[in-house]
Amino acid sequence: MAQFFSIHPDNPQSRLLRQAADTVRAGGVIVYPTDSCYALGCQLGDKSAMARIRSIRGVNEQHHFSLACRSLSEISNYAKVSNSQYRLLKATTPGSYTFILEATREVPRRLQHPKRSTIGLRVPDHSLVQALLEELDEPLLNSTLILPDDEIPLNDPKEIRDRLERKVELVLDGGACSLEMTTVIDLTGGEPKLVRNGKGSLAPFGAING
Repeated sequence: MAQFFSIHPDNPQSRLLRQAADTVRAGGVIVYPTDSCYALGCQLGDKSAMARIRSIRGVNEQHHFSLACRSLSEISNYAKVSNSQYRLLKATTPGSYTFILEATREVPRRLQHPKRSTIGLRVPDHSLVQALLEELDEPLLNSTLILPDDEIPLNDPKEIRDRLERKVELVLDGGACSLEMTTVIDLTGGEPKLVRNGKGSLAPFGAING
């Protein structure tokens, strides 16, 4: 039976954040709002919770997860970032982007792309997520909350609770989110490459290749 916390999106209650962080540390899967759409999250190193998210999403082991990080400096712990990449990340984070970068040894192999040793990372521009990440003191394994056979992510917290009542431990109700997913940019090549056009503007990337 999932817990359901109504939490202020801009000034989240500290007590609820602590309980949410404890749920993640105990192996729980949570639902939380972001600057794009609602997401599923679990602890970075929790293999069982990650498998449960795959089951909820209806995806296989080839599905590419991302890490929600607090800041650009935290990204550099999990990805190799060149000077040019750093300047681009600095100009676009926090924001509704997921960046594909070469993973460092800090990232478990099962989280990396199976052939390319890459990882998706993002810094959400959302006060609730930032506060939760601060409470956790580490990134959150992140996956868009879009269920099998659905064409768009779930947006209504009460519908989320109804549909995932027995599949997650906690739903953080921060109000309605966007229905757009993040813009995904691959930075592993010589030039930024568009993988998915989403909420994040393409303007900072100039004439980006698709």
